[in-house]
Amino acid sequence: MRITLRRSLIGVPKDQRATVYALGLRKTGDTREVADTRDVGGMVDKVAYLLTIEAPSDEGQAREGQATQ
Repeated sequence: MRITLRRSLIGVPKDQRATVYALGLRKTGDTREVADTRDVGGMVDKVAYLLTIEAPSDEGQAREGQATQ
């Protein structure tokens, strides 16, 4: 899934700021492709109000399907 940091981290509790950093986001507008696992999903849920979350792209799924056949 693709996540983008949309809000500033000013005034955000330290544990939530650490979660955003652990997701690889540093500045407002940063975007990362992250694996859709339970661990990452929990991290994203914790700070969802700071993020924009997009579903995985179809291109990535097509490439994965070709690799497994």
